[in-house]
Amino acid sequence: MAVHAHPDDESVGTGGTLARYAAEGVRVVVVTCTGGEHGEIVVPGMDTPENRARLGVIRAAELARALAVLGVREHAFLGYRDSGMMGRPENDAPDSFWRADPDEAAGRLVRLVRRYRPDVVTTYNAFGGYGHPDHIGAHRVAVAAFERAGDPARYPEQLSGPDTAEPWTPAKLYETAFTLRGRERVIARLLERGFRPWWVAPDDETPEQRAERETWLIEMERHTGPITTSVDVGDFLEMKLRALAEHVSQIAADHPFRALTVEEWREFAPAEEYTLRESRIGARIPEDDLFAGLR
Repeated sequence: MAVHAHPDDESVGTGGTLARYAAEGVRVVVVTCTGGEHGEIVVPGMDTPENRARLGVIRAAELARALAVLGVREHAFLGYRDSGMMGRPENDAPDSFWRADPDEAAGRLVRLVRRYRPDVVTTYNAFGGYGHPDHIGAHRVAVAAFERAGDPARYPEQLSGPDTAEPWTPAKLYETAFTLRGRERVIARLLERGFRPWWVAPDDETPEQRAERETWLIEMERHTGPITTSVDVGDFLEMKLRALAEHVSQIAADHPFRALTVEEWREFAPAEEYTLRESRIGARIPEDDLFAGLR
């Protein structure tokens, strides 16, 4: 079970992993916590008031197409509204994920864990990877659900009635960790093609913006755990890029994620990497399989 914040996150962060395990016949479930209603529409022709009003519907359709490309057949929305970027007015909306009651939100995911009975759960780190409130929220509910789903004393109302879900204890909890081999060469290649990666400072950056960016990068680094598990996805990178391309409203053709070829992705990011945060079966580190010890 991969717990993500918005439509497109599943393809960006774990697309190769999802495709690999689906191809192996593993039951793969994606949970998306919000509808992504406040994402930026990156295609100018699509950025109309009508499309902005129905962006959640558009992104749900994009997500369905991306999951089909990856071979993922099971998906659930947690049912919250996109919170927007940190500090934005959208954070304060009563139906936003950021304002959700933590216990109630965890209970929603506990119900899904009990229904789907995953052995492995993946999510983001405590900083949400890059500080987005919905990514932080996804981390929090995933950790809570991992801890509570097997305890019949938690959410006992789920254990009876028409939608009964029996307690279930997942074995392993992972956080995603995005790295690139030869980062400086990646940056140089992207800049040659006219693409500026999000982690490269713009030429007109002010001292205040530089200080803010550097603080942000420090927080990202501080929250990224050690790489314990590298899942080889080289044979599935073409599928990952095709899935990314389905998220038209969010990842345009000129997006840096799509600026590298499949061969270059195999050179710079042949594996999707994770930090094993908790294992109830023990573990031998390093691993090359999320299901190490479970096969």
